[in-house]
Amino acid sequence: MGHPSRTFLFHLEPDKTTTLQAQLRRMLVSAILDGQIPPGSPLPSCRSLAQSLKIARNTVVLAYQDLVEEGFLISRQRSGFFANPEILGGRVRPADGAAELPTPPGARGAGQRTTPDWQQRFRLNPSQQRNIVKPANWQDYPYPFIYGQVDQGLFPLAAWRECSRQALSVTSVRDWSKDRFADDDPLLVEQLRTRVLPRRGVRVSADEILVTVGAQNALYLLAALLFNRDTTFGIENPGYTDARNIASLHAGRVLGIGVDDQGMVLSSELDSCDYVYVTPSHQFPTTVTMSLERRHALLERAAASDFIVIEDDYESELAHQGSPQPALKSLDRNDRVIFVSSLSKTLAPGLRMGFMVGPPALIREARALRRLMIRHPAANNQRTIAMFLADGHHDALLRRLCNVYRERLAAVITALVKHLPEFSVNLTAGGTALWIRGPKTLDMSLVGNAALKRGVVIEPGAVHFMDQPGPANFFRLGVSSIPTERIEPGIKLLAEAVREQSKR
Repeated sequence: MGHPSRTFLFHLEPDKTTTLQAQLRRMLVSAILDGQIPPGSPLPSCRSLAQSLKIARNTVVLAYQDLVEEGFLISRQRSGFFANPEILGGRVRPADGAAELPTPPGARGAGQRTTPDWQQRFRLNPSQQRNIVKPANWQDYPYPFIYGQVDQGLFPLAAWRECSRQALSVTSVRDWSKDRFADDDPLLVEQLRTRVLPRRGVRVSADEILVTVGAQNALYLLAALLFNRDTTFGIENPGYTDARNIASLHAGRVLGIGVDDQGMVLSSELDSCDYVYVTPSHQFPTTVTMSLERRHALLERAAASDFIVIEDDYESELAHQGSPQPALKSLDRNDRVIFVSSLSKTLAPGLRMGFMVGPPALIREARALRRLMIRHPAANNQRTIAMFLADGHHDALLRRLCNVYRERLAAVITALVKHLPEFSVNLTAGGTALWIRGPKTLDMSLVGNAALKRGVVIEPGAVHFMDQPGPANFFRLGVSSIPTERIEPGIKLLAEAVREQSKR
């Protein structure tokens, strides 16, 4: 039987995403672990708790029974439910009037300072780097022109649920629930090898593929394995901010290499590089595609100057017209290209599923390093994605996304011509975003702040440049998260923000 004074501990908030039973269970576990319900103390009866929370008595009964099975509660016949004194392993807060726990070593002594100086201990300060910043609540804005996110209305939820159901079959669970140590799901590796990579002209064996937690994970593994303070790393300028930041933590020198309408410029700086990072399919952030001639020339330059190319195949699968250019990796005959890719832009960024392709010796060491970091990406997600690929759902999704994104990009260009004719746009053969240059005197960060007040989210482009501060008049407009019918109204409001800043 519960003590009535303890009912004040319990209060459920409306939450459509969670059942009442799950909310109650979570609340009780938190109260026990936090010491709000002391070990051995009784809980309210099922009837009284149900009445105070205005929920069904059966909901409370089921929650209590779950917690008994998991050891949080003890059920005593005709007495009720009690917090299990053993659940905290003896490490509990003293009850009122009880003896205090022993003082931890190092905490004794009046006035003695024991707090460490963490700033002096840090060997890296990644929080101080310049990063892409997006509003955490971007979905609450009516005009989210951001990239790297997905329109949930386009996601084939029924197909994903079916693949998830298959991955939860007894046979599948028995397969993926065990510890794979450093191995990946063989079904996913086979799908990447036979279905995803051949689209890019890349044909490799299973020991040349490593599944990663997104493209950033692959880049970090490579930097940790291959870079030191004597390493010179070349990257497109403007270029991918995360790749630049990862390299700056490991390499001694990071060089910015210019970009023109054919992609990375093959300038003299390349000759001093040990590794060169490129996004040839859709250059990040300018969206230009590296020409076939430039690709061949880059590979020849890599062989002549003895550097390795890290190819990030960013958005290659979202080609809206014609055939995409072959991946650098498919043209490589000298093992000088490491291929990095991700499924985030077509599935969902929250899944964090990517992969890299390289020589077996490199993949072997990357696999060993990954094991020390995370062992392997979640095996259940690997199996679900493998089935999603095997059943053809990914191919169907790609076709749908390409059609929708083509329509949305065309709508953006039309709206820009109408409302912001003084802005110039890099036309793109695919992808999910446009790179736009405004008048030289315009600061798009200030415009972005003014636009945000009107419900419009854009992404200023200065952060992508090596120089600090970078040119302020560039920005990106993404279309993956905004419905077509909201594009022109959003651009019109953006134009109002531009006029406001221009007057100032």
